This record gives sequence, C-alpha cells and structure tokens, in this order.
Amino acid sequence: MLRPSTVIRVGPAGWSYKDWEGPVYPSPVPRGFDRLGWIVDHFDTVEVNSTFYRTPAVSAAGSWAERIEPNPRFEMTLKLQRELTHEKSWNAGEAKRFRAFLGPLEESGRLGAVLAQFPWSFRYGAGACERFERIREVLDGLPLVVEVRHDSFDTEEFRELLRERSIGLANIDQPPHDHALEPAAHVTSGVAYIRLHGRNREKWFDHEEAWERYDYLYSRNELDDWVGKARSLEAEKVFVITNNHFRGQSVANALEIRKSLGEEIVIPQTVAEYYPGRFEARPRAEDERGQMLFRF
Repeated sequence: MLRPSTVIRVGPAGWSYKDWEGPVYPSPVPRGFDRLGWIVDHFDTVEVNSTFYRTPAVSAAGSWAERIEPNPRFEMTLKLQRELTHEKSWNAGEAKRFRAFLGPLEESGRLGAVLAQFPWSFRYGAGACERFERIREVLDGLPLVVEVRHDSFDTEEFRELLRERSIGLANIDQPPHDHALEPAAHVTSGVAYIRLHGRNREKWFDHEEAWERYDYLYSRNELDDWVGKARSLEAEKVFVITNNHFRGQSVANALEIRKSLGEEIVIPQTVAEYYPGRFEARPRAEDERGQMLFRF
C-alpha cells in the first residue's frame, strides 16, 4: 500500500542518444536545443548513465543542477563509476573524485539517488559485502541504491544487510535467463527503485552493438504489472526508470507509466506520431520549441 507521503518519479535512463532524433526530439535538432531541458519538461527524473563510464567535472553537475531547476519536482539519479563496481581492486582516488563531483546536485537538493550497478557475474558473498561497505562509506549520507542481477542475491540475509546500512535495492526487469534475478518489489531503505531493461533475450548476451540489448517496447499489460509494483512500494521516494532506450522506446513507456499512475501528461508530436496507437490524446498547443503537444 502506497504511503500518503510517497512520491513516485518516472523517467528514462539518459537523454543524449542520436537515435532519439525523430522519435523523441525534432529532426534535425535545432541549434541550441537542450535535450535535458526537454526531459525536464516531460518527466520528474532521469537516470544519468554517462557517469558510469567516467566521472565528469564538477562543473557538469553544476550545469545539470541549473538546467533542471525549472521543474521543482525533478531529481536526478546517477550511476556510480564502473571502476567502483566492475573492477576487483578498489580505486580510492576514483571514489573520492566521484563524491566530489556530486557536490552541486547534493547541495541543490536534486540528488535522488546514486545507483551502483553490478554485472551479472557479480555473486553474493564476503567479497560483495565488503564492496558494499566501501561504497557506503564513500557515499555516507547520500541515498544509495545497488543493482545486482544474479539470483545468488535473492536471499533475506542480503536484503537485511541492505536495510541495516540504509541501502536501497533496485527491482529490475531483465530478460529471463539462467540464474537471472527475477522481478520483485523489495524496499530496503527510504528510496525504492525500479529499473526496466526490456526483455530482448535474444540480444541480451549475444549482440554486436550495445543498443541491441535495449531494443524492446513494453506492452501495456507488462507495464501495468510494474505500475502495480510501484504503488506497493512503501518508501519515501520511488524511482521508476525505463532503460529500453533504443529509438526512444524508454520515453514512450515512461509516459505510459505516468499516465497509468494517474498523472496528467502531455505527449510531444514526435512521440505520438512515432508510436501510433499507443497514445489517444487531443491536441493541446505548441511548446516553446515549436513541437505540437497532446494532452490525455
């Protein structure tokens, strides 16, 4: 049962994709077009994936904090740098840099969570617990969520460890395969998290291009199941992130989730036309970027 004070924020993972030009953004993209500003207009969260590959300059976080300011509900979540989750040795210097980088978002009150995503090869055990401890120490005082993908973590012992350390657990939707962690609705801290990767089983492990893994459009029935889970999470904040980003499918699905949650939303003309039949809406007006908007 959803707490009266629970806030559910829904948004896509990332915003800077070339293949979004047409399905999401105007094509060609006008000079000066702010892709993050577009996300802020239509959602109240976004997951930053670029921080997984390298720690940006502090000025980047400062710029993001300024650009999301127009939406008072907007909070960002950011993926922890992969050297801290995917490497066996611990990089103390990188950990220190990442914490410093978060400063502007932390100070502005717009840091929703830091997501520490671990690979499917990562298994539950003493080594995993030690890594969680190190990350918690570095990010002390910040909302931390971990994403694990192997079913060795599907134990109450593991979830209790997270509760004791106020670490959230990402409830994920991923293609079914051997020892894959199955969809769930767990809450282990004040921040609950749902992450939808799509169900492209054929390309999840066998792909030439990274985007192939995330080429999947959820059906309305599949989304309804996750909307029900989101409503059941008893936490202060719930983040629902769509990561099936190829050709803006994450945007379309995130808008559908918001609609199912009873939120009033507007659909850009680009999305409405690229996904015919998904949105039954009436014209509203043009936005400042010249795109026709539709209201449910």
